[in-house]
Amino acid sequence: MSTTTSILIGVALVAGGVLWYLFRPDALVLNKTVNEPFPGAGQSSLAESQGTFHSNAHETKGVATIYQLAEGRRVLRLTEFSTSNGPDVRVYIVAATDVQEEDAAKRAGIVDLGALRGNIGDQNYDVPAELDLNKYRAVSIWCRRFSVNFGAAPLASLHR
Repeated sequence: MSTTTSILIGVALVAGGVLWYLFRPDALVLNKTVNEPFPGAGQSSLAESQGTFHSNAHETKGVATIYQLAEGRRVLRLTEFSTSNGPDVRVYIVAATDVQEEDAAKRAGIVDLGALRGNIGDQNYDVPAELDLNKYRAVSIWCRRFSVNFGAAPLASLHR
């Protein structure tokens, strides 16, 4: 094997590894199921707002509910949840009534609640106590790597 061929093979392997890392095609087909218990079990809790997910770039289903727990902490709970998997998928609360377009969400303002724990199942995310739920009224499942909104849940107040 010539030196040129060895170099080309080496470059192709490195480029393939980099592309795999960036695009993570395995994350698109592998599901991760989580089933976290409700954090306020055995305590009194109050559901403050709730919404049903609609699909945007990927089919997304389930219910998003923000609870005020007895100790004062607020939690976003996703139930009966499912969406596609992907690289660097995040849970955002958006300062808008709904999220269809990516640019609109970015302009409105977002709060990142963390990495999606699983693309299937019930899960919980802490919501900052100071977050104004009159302003931040939608939950978005967002692939940060590709700036794609998988799906969103417009939140409606349960106490008007």
